[in-house]
Amino acid sequence: MLAQLLTGFFSGQTLIVAIGAQNTFVLRQGIRREHLLLIALICSLSDALLITLGVAGLGALIERTPALLEVARYSGAAFLLAYGTLAAKRVWLGQSLVVEGKSPVPRLTAIMTCLCLTYLNPHVYLDTVLLLGALANQHGDAGRWVFGAGAILSSFAWFFALSFGARHLSQLFRKPLAWRCLDGFIALIMWMQAISLVAG
Repeated sequence: MLAQLLTGFFSGQTLIVAIGAQNTFVLRQGIRREHLLLIALICSLSDALLITLGVAGLGALIERTPALLEVARYSGAAFLLAYGTLAAKRVWLGQSLVVEGKSPVPRLTAIMTCLCLTYLNPHVYLDTVLLLGALANQHGDAGRWVFGAGAILSSFAWFFALSFGARHLSQLFRKPLAWRCLDGFIALIMWMQAISLVAG
């Protein structure tokens, strides 16, 4: 059981830790020190839900419904393209952020952005429902749930570490140039993922 739990944990790490749309948003909010607990919980609980669905066998059903994947693919690409363009606009206009939060992101905006980056991104379903679900189901009826629990623990560990650990970068991001570099990086990641969705 411990071996399956650890296998699930490290399998989750290899997929969840990769730099992507969701992680760059969590990093940005963490540096700003805004809605840390809320963002970490949304990401972790969303992963927990999707991993559970994958372990329960939803991945196999989705694979048999290609139209569903196509809708998710193009809507996700459109959202990532728009979000990346907003980040690029901040770079172009030279907008900077004050870490202490004179211009905080409203709670509802942060929630909706986080939900969109999670549920409109087909890569999330590929990683959690399909890949982790498939890996879990190699461990038999009982073992798959232990594997799934390990993957869920991995998600919680990562998002809470990223969200609350990013604050240690706040001194660096007092400089406007650092924010422009981060926003430029975010724009590139979003655009690259949007292109990969459409091209894939």
